[in-house]
Amino acid sequence: MKNSGHDDQQGGGTPPTVAGPAALPAGTPSGPDGSTRGEVARVLLEQGPMTAAAVAEQLGISPTAVRRHLDALVADQEAETRDAPRRGRRGRGRPAKLFLLTEQGRARFGHAYDDLAVSAIRFLAEHVGEDAVRAFAERRVAALVDPYREQILDEGAPAAKAEALAAVLTREGYAASTREVGAAGSESGDAPGASGTGAQLCQHHCPVAHVAAEFPQLCEAETEAFAQLLGTHVQRLATIARGDAVCTTHVPGPTPGHEARTPNGGTTT
Repeated sequence: MKNSGHDDQQGGGTPPTVAGPAALPAGTPSGPDGSTRGEVARVLLEQGPMTAAAVAEQLGISPTAVRRHLDALVADQEAETRDAPRRGRRGRGRPAKLFLLTEQGRARFGHAYDDLAVSAIRFLAEHVGEDAVRAFAERRVAALVDPYREQILDEGAPAAKAEALAAVLTREGYAASTREVGAAGSESGDAPGASGTGAQLCQHHCPVAHVAAEFPQLCEAETEAFAQLLGTHVQRLATIARGDAVCTTHVPGPTPGHEARTPNGGTTT
């Protein structure tokens, strides 16, 4: 199929021929519209910037359908447009519009960051030792919570601090929340092993779950940092890295007639 008009050209050239649609990466939206939109995005990733007509020619579908998907990608900030450079004498009419993916659009195809992180930590463990992995895990969680340390410590009881910590974790991408639990974990849906009164800190997302599945030092350092911040020993009941739906940390409430001991040996009332 030949291009017709300047709107069919990719900056004045003919787009390279591909041998049919490639398999879509994991995470590409499914369904008739979703899969077509994913193929439109894939063509932009591999060959963009390019015009709507050039994308349509590559995929063998109508320019009208392609423009609908391109407009949706632009509306979702996954693609953007620029004017194609004019070649030769300026003609009448508007210049052709080229479409290209934004960083957000490229993110739909995934990154190898997790695999890179696992490889880097494996190298650290093999060539420096497990203590280095532990030190890395502690440094990472410190960088996560230290900017908010005073804000969290200004709260009173451990449960109030846990709520402040949940807000911090949510800002950092962990989708965290807290809830009160009753005696002997009697609340409906309490995580197995919960006992006594207190609160549960729930992290509904873990950006490093894939890495933590191989290196539990990340979870261990996080739990210890939580205990230090909250001023009480805490118990990790579940983790996404181990296949649970939510990372759940039990924060015990005060025991009547007893002081709650902090991890550094001090006491709180």
